[in-house]
Amino acid sequence: MKKLLFTCLLLGISAMGLAHPGIGIVRDSKGNIFYTDLKQVWKIGTDGRKMIAVPNVHSHELFLDANDDLYGEHLWYNGERLNTWGYYVWRLHADGKLDTVINPTQGFLENYSFVRDAKGNMYWVERFKISKFKKKTPGGSIQTIAEGKFKDVRWMYATATGSLYFMDLVDLYLIEPGKSARLVAEDISSSTTLFAPFTDSRHDIMGIWTDKEDNIFVANFSGQVVKKISNDGTVTKIAFSTAPWSPTGGVFDEMGNLWLLEYSVTNEARVRKILANDLGKGRNMALRQFNNNILPPILLIGGAGITLLLIGIAVKTLKTKVIG
Repeated sequence: MKKLLFTCLLLGISAMGLAHPGIGIVRDSKGNIFYTDLKQVWKIGTDGRKMIAVPNVHSHELFLDANDDLYGEHLWYNGERLNTWGYYVWRLHADGKLDTVINPTQGFLENYSFVRDAKGNMYWVERFKISKFKKKTPGGSIQTIAEGKFKDVRWMYATATGSLYFMDLVDLYLIEPGKSARLVAEDISSSTTLFAPFTDSRHDIMGIWTDKEDNIFVANFSGQVVKKISNDGTVTKIAFSTAPWSPTGGVFDEMGNLWLLEYSVTNEARVRKILANDLGKGRNMALRQFNNNILPPILLIGGAGITLLLIGIAVKTLKTKVIG
């Protein structure tokens, strides 16, 4: 029976395709969590209540500034006839006011990003034969902080002190202030049977983040695992996702608990809180933590549009909690 369900699940995914998930999850100074599900941005309050913070926005990344103002992009496609894209940048103030930073514009966002350090410096990359990494200060000064030949620069993350991590496909690099880019860890990707057929090397590694000790973590989307990478390149698996979910981003709270953003094979999103004491305890712990988790109920299979109902088994919660 399990084999049959798994086979049907793979068929459903193959027919639908797996869309590019979001990585945006952030925590404000009060402890509120914000995350994107590509349809809106959600807020999980300190009391555990969940509400829509910003409706009707297709945002992949999020950024919180020192004032707890939340930033994101809304991106849309204008259809096959026009075959064009559009975007704008929004800002949700800490007092709840929503405004626009960049007005609706045709094309894709350029020379602007949500990768920023504690001082408000902004970082992005210009991808050419020689990729150039740019830094823009709050005062508007722009400088090239590093450049080099890379395969395909993907997601980036800036620490509070201005060190810039980035993925070159499946290799993790670091640019420290005043220094050239250096390789931290090579080929840190792994794959599982469920996700490998529906991702490529450009999406194997998704979100990058740090804890308060500046340890670096990545969401290995194709491998359904969160990995911790030490300064010497040692890779440790610290959290696992269970089918049909996989991690795309994360953030730590003051207690060291991990708030993990996960996307399913049908592109649904949820947030799972993993207690600090449970990190690094292996896949068996993750399987035992598979709680109150109903598989996505409807998958459209093939041109005939057959509807397959998949019902997951709710297992008693141990030390994890599905929040969103």
